[in-house]
Amino acid sequence: MLLKRILPLLLGLVLVSCATDIPDGGDDTPDASDVVYENPAIPDWSKTSNIYEVNVRQYTPEGTFAAFREHLPRLEEMGVDILWFMPIHPISEAKRKGPLGSYYAVSDYRGVNPQFGTPEEFQAMVGEIHERGMHILIDWVPNHTGWDHVWITEHPDYYTQDTEGNIIDPINPETGESWGWTDVADLNYDNPEMREEMISDMTYWLEDVGIDGFRVDVAHGVPHDFWQQAIPPLREANPELFMLAEAEIPKLNNDSLFTMSYGWSFHHLLNEIAGGETTAMAIDEWGETEGSKWKAGWLMHFITNHDENSWQGTVEERMGPAAYALAVLTFTYPGMPLIYSGQEAAMNKRLKFFEKDPIEWGDIPKQAFYTTLLQLKKDNPALWNGIAGGPLERLSSDQQEAVYAFARSQGDNTVITVLNLSDQPQEATIQMGEHAGNYTNVFANSTSVVTAKMDINLNPWGYMVLTSNQAN
Repeated sequence: MLLKRILPLLLGLVLVSCATDIPDGGDDTPDASDVVYENPAIPDWSKTSNIYEVNVRQYTPEGTFAAFREHLPRLEEMGVDILWFMPIHPISEAKRKGPLGSYYAVSDYRGVNPQFGTPEEFQAMVGEIHERGMHILIDWVPNHTGWDHVWITEHPDYYTQDTEGNIIDPINPETGESWGWTDVADLNYDNPEMREEMISDMTYWLEDVGIDGFRVDVAHGVPHDFWQQAIPPLREANPELFMLAEAEIPKLNNDSLFTMSYGWSFHHLLNEIAGGETTAMAIDEWGETEGSKWKAGWLMHFITNHDENSWQGTVEERMGPAAYALAVLTFTYPGMPLIYSGQEAAMNKRLKFFEKDPIEWGDIPKQAFYTTLLQLKKDNPALWNGIAGGPLERLSSDQQEAVYAFARSQGDNTVITVLNLSDQPQEATIQMGEHAGNYTNVFANSTSVVTAKMDINLNPWGYMVLTSNQAN
């Protein structure tokens, strides 16, 4: 019997009141223009999008915008849409960590790191990104600045101070102790003038440079009412603003402020599955307890990013042979998938954070794999973002602990994902029910006949993705 387990308001869905209905027509499969989001936090262009994180310093031996631009044709061909650049601002020299310092110790919110290039070179790159049909976000660091930001001397009241009037680095509110981010100074959001300056600096990048939005560092460390104050004028500067919160706070999305937030808890679950600490059943439990909290926008899913790579370990270290099955999950589960710089090269080293450590690209062995996944998401309305995509329907099997099978449908388009989330081969009988029919096996590049009750053999950490109608 088919287990239709449609998780209510599952991650990646928005309230029906936040979008228009898909128009009726002869072909029930929508194209991207059929769905219009009415939630102001969600730009219409983002419905088919994916996101790619750019670490300029380590991307090339030169570590410059000009050198990175040589990769734009390759990324466009892969199907990358949103390019998120780690902070491109000048880095503070005062209290710097390591020879090059942290990208997140910003000394000038309107400046460009001269090691990366000039403002004109950055502007030219923005233009090319847009010409290629892609979008660009820059990393914004509103929680703190470097110690040689001009505000330190001109506006010390813009910063948090101790009882003796000394500016301090950020404090963990749960412990009252320093986070250890000694290379940055904590900003004081009780100061209304500082807030206005921050909004003005963010607006500059939208109006004068023409970026599409921001990935906001430590978004949860900034008062919620600041985002309520800041985002309306930012939307006036760019009505199709995209906001990504480095946070997992449902209110940031549910209040129609941010488009997308980090799926940290989902990512940690993936690490646990890879380590054999839990089973495929935990994904359903996560959807019911955590995923259901999100009423608008969606979460970003990933197997790595700059923090995970540098501080927690490479994909190989954390996930080993499970990595590619879990990557398939992040691209087919509701939400937006992230690729980090070098992920397509199967990068197996922790990039140093405070010094030069270029990515070793080689022959980019996983580029075809990620190109397939990027095209899969773009071509199949069932996998689109928010209400443009389809809800998750868990398919039952006799190996529920190990095999995670689900379908997503939108109109006439259905995508079926079957994953062996264990280190043992699995023979499973999956109840496909009403999804029986002819499908394309995406990775085998062949036709598969799906029956109502289907026997499937999967290698350890094996995966299979089947698609019905695809959008043109």
